[in-house]
Parts: sequence; structure tokens; C-alpha cells
Amino acid sequence: MQKILAAAGIASRRKCESLIVQGRVKVNGKKIKLGDKADAIQDLITLDGKIIQPENKVYFVLNKPRDYVTSMKQSGKKTIKELIKIPERVFPVGRLDENAEGLLLLTNDGELANKIMHPRYETYKTYHVVLDKKFKHHNRLTSIKIDGKKVKIKRYRNLPKGIEIVIHEGKKHIVKRIFAKLGYKVQELKRVQVANIKLKNLSKGKMRALTKKELRELRSLLKIR
Repeated sequence: MQKILAAAGIASRRKCESLIVQGRVKVNGKKIKLGDKADAIQDLITLDGKIIQPENKVYFVLNKPRDYVTSMKQSGKKTIKELIKIPERVFPVGRLDENAEGLLLLTNDGELANKIMHPRYETYKTYHVVLDKKFKHHNRLTSIKIDGKKVKIKRYRNLPKGIEIVIHEGKKHIVKRIFAKLGYKVQELKRVQVANIKLKNLSKGKMRALTKKELRELRSLLKIR
């Protein structure tokens, strides 16, 4: 059932599992439990009383500006929901801090989103980082430990302004925590690539659909048929 819900664009598969445990999902009028199965076409599936319909899967890149919260809920702050101008219901794959900017994937494909976020698939993300002072600890960058575990940095290089790092860690504030370990404060943070998907020259606050080639390559990297 969690796979059906995720495919319908409700949320990631893990979040859908939580919805089932909370007793909010029913099949043909009866509450279900984890492990139960259903037919997405023939059975009546509801979430909080609302009928769940299969959706066409869509895939977008958003260039999130600074000072926007990665949330689809209304709040007292500016959220990415204000920037999304498409009829389909989508959710962000992972998140970016409020004061960070750059590439954010949006989709209603729960399976793809779950695999991007799962550590097992080691989906690498590329960040451009501007620090409060010139970086001088390159020799220590690849030995950083966060929460007792060594951070796997695929590569790094100096930029005209700052440094680029490529990692697959998904812990909260991970980039800021890496540089804080070495005595630096992140002043600007921009994600420019996730897996094979690049931000390129997409304007801040704008969206674009993934190309067929990008999606095909991404599904191949995630081993999705």
C-alpha cells in the first residue's frame, strides 16, 4: 500500500508508511496496516476520507532562492509552495536550508524520491560554498567525522569565490557542520547538482521539467526500471 500511495504522489514511501501506521488510510472503507496490499485501480483507497487517484508522474527542478523554506505547507515564512505554478501535486526530494539556495528536485514519484534520499544509493550532491575566510584545511577535509561517522567526500576543488564539494550525506545542516568542524562559518550555500541533474542557468525562483535524457539517466543511476 505504501508503494501505491507514493506512486499517487502523496509523499515518499517512508512517509506513507507513517500515514498507514496512524490509521489514516483505508481500503474499501476499512483501515489497513503495514504489509496489506490493494489494487490501485479496482480498490477504493482513501486518505483521511479523500479518494486517492493515480497520478501521472512528473519531475521538475526548482532553483530555490534564499529565505524560502522547503515546505509545501502554509506558514508565517515564505515557502517553496509559492514558487510552484503547476497543476500537479508535487513534493520536494530532500530539503535545502532556509538561507541556502539552488537545485531542489520536485516530483510525485515516491519511489524515485525515496531512492534519492536513501543512503544506500549514495546519490551525490554538489555544493558551492562561500566561507567567512579563505579555506586552508584541504588536507583535513576528507577526514571529517559527523556524529562519529566519517563523511564521504567524493571530491572538492577551489572556486574563484569559495569551494565546491561533492557529498552524498543527507544529514541536516551537513555542509555547515563539515566546515564548522574546521573552524569556518558558511556565509553562502548553493546546491548546483543532484546525481546527474544540473542547475545550469535556471533563474532563481524558476522551474523546469527534467528532460527525457536526464530522467532516463537518473532512473539508471537509481536502478529503477
